[in-house]
Amino acid sequence: MLSSYLMIEYDPLMAKERADAARNRARVLAAAEDLFAAKDARQVTMDEIARAAGVGRATLYRRYPDPASVAAALLDEHERVLQEQLMGGPPPLGPGAAPSERLAAFYTAMTGLLERHLHLALGAETGDARFRTGAYGFWRLHVLTLLRDAAVPSPEGLVEVLLAPLAPEIYQEQRRRGLSPHQITASLTWLSRLLDT
Repeated sequence: MLSSYLMIEYDPLMAKERADAARNRARVLAAAEDLFAAKDARQVTMDEIARAAGVGRATLYRRYPDPASVAAALLDEHERVLQEQLMGGPPPLGPGAAPSERLAAFYTAMTGLLERHLHLALGAETGDARFRTGAYGFWRLHVLTLLRDAAVPSPEGLVEVLLAPLAPEIYQEQRRRGLSPHQITASLTWLSRLLDT
């Protein structure tokens, strides 16, 4: 009986976050948000985050292994809202519209997300790291489902192509070249209409 009690008592999955740990997490995320907004998120260091948050490096590393994981934690909440809308929101973003309309709505929503949170996406979802995030897996499954619903032949070969324009580096480069979010969205909407052919 004692061993099972100890197992329950110390099971990390069942343990609640301590109040001081929750405060530290909130301080870290708030400080990181400011740092990522002030300069290229890929150049923010763990030392800078710890200093700005007023926590020790050990406290920071206990929860986050690197700056990208801090950026991912910040971005996660914004992405989760969009995921909920894709699963159960009103059409065309949610179920009930044609695949091309849903893809266009997804592109519009993602362009908005990138416009508001590009600094976080650049810190968390660039290069090869982008493909390992849970969010990318969700976006991939969503687009793949739309391709299958549209009866596109060999959808597996097209899904990454349709997600490529949403890479943070590409969006950043398009904005740097003077394209507005509206122009980018209009181009992606045109692309989504290919599902109707």
